[in-house]
Amino acid sequence: MASNVYFTNFRARKTSDSKVCKIKRLFKAAGFDNMFSAGDLTAVKLHFGERGNDGYINPVFVRAVTDCVKEAGASPFVTDTNTLYIGYRRNAVDHVETALLHGFNYAALGVPVIIADGLKGDNEISVPVNLKEFKEVKIAADIVNADAMVVLTHFKGHVMSGFGGAVKNLAMGCASVRGKWEQHEAAQPEVDLGKCTSCGACMDACPANSIEMTDAGAHIIGATCLSCGHCMICPEDAIFHDWSRVPAFIDRMTEYAYGAVKDKAKAGKVCYMTFVMNVTPDCDCASWSDAPIVPDIGILASTDPIALDQACFDLVNKSRGFENSKLRHNHNSGEDKFKGIWKDVDGRRQIEYGEEIGLGTHEYELIEV
Repeated sequence: MASNVYFTNFRARKTSDSKVCKIKRLFKAAGFDNMFSAGDLTAVKLHFGERGNDGYINPVFVRAVTDCVKEAGASPFVTDTNTLYIGYRRNAVDHVETALLHGFNYAALGVPVIIADGLKGDNEISVPVNLKEFKEVKIAADIVNADAMVVLTHFKGHVMSGFGGAVKNLAMGCASVRGKWEQHEAAQPEVDLGKCTSCGACMDACPANSIEMTDAGAHIIGATCLSCGHCMICPEDAIFHDWSRVPAFIDRMTEYAYGAVKDKAKAGKVCYMTFVMNVTPDCDCASWSDAPIVPDIGILASTDPIALDQACFDLVNKSRGFENSKLRHNHNSGEDKFKGIWKDVDGRRQIEYGEEIGLGTHEYELIEV
């Protein structure tokens, strides 16, 4: 059975066509205002953006959503989790400061900003999933303990998952730091010892001190490796990603997404809104924002994250790609734009495996609002 996906474009000719007005109409058209019970502690999950990045969702748009949640009688808070990689969101103090610098504050949002996995990213709850890669997943405690959740996603490309949509937002964005490591462990870089000259450049670049030099050459310590790729600065190209391991990474990610919403989805207490605008080739974890690869398309909403990601994926691929972007090929309408950036990654695996494990369906009816 197809899931409903609601869509609004960005055309505007009067005040009531503003993006804020469209967000509120979309929220109601999708039936989200009927999802909440009085007083529901509601996590509004989004990405605050790494410092230097400006592709994240505009706080003004987030305020439109938090206002809708409050009007429905719930008690929302805006949230994200700490990062595995070294940056300005690795602990709650730096993370909140980054959020404030990007405009995510009480004055703008009308609700508190809470980092869901605590001060150092270890406030987690194990959620049973009993799937292929994991029997249980480690989800941020404040995500698990919330009564309901609204997932706000900026749709964009991603080097390891092809694209970043609702599934990735749930998987990486709701996991504790240890949970993020479990997902990335499947994609740790490897060393070609035949090329390694033991120059030490990778050791200097590694932010986690996870590389040691042996008689044979560089050795990556898997137990502490962050899979950040900084070591791939190697001047001899001796450090590489084994792209054959990417499907396992995507499967782990999808299982984490399932665990993040398993109980709330059963209770009808989770909904999704995705902004297909500023579709950059890289994740918002990057400390920059590259030029978009396609024109801005619109905002989509659903209670099914798989149908939602499929619809966003389809709309991006129907668009004509920008020539002056990171898009190397597949510029034509109907071609996979994300494979035009990351040729070794097929992002559709998120959708296929997500459907297989019961996270949603790829079949959808697009309803324009």
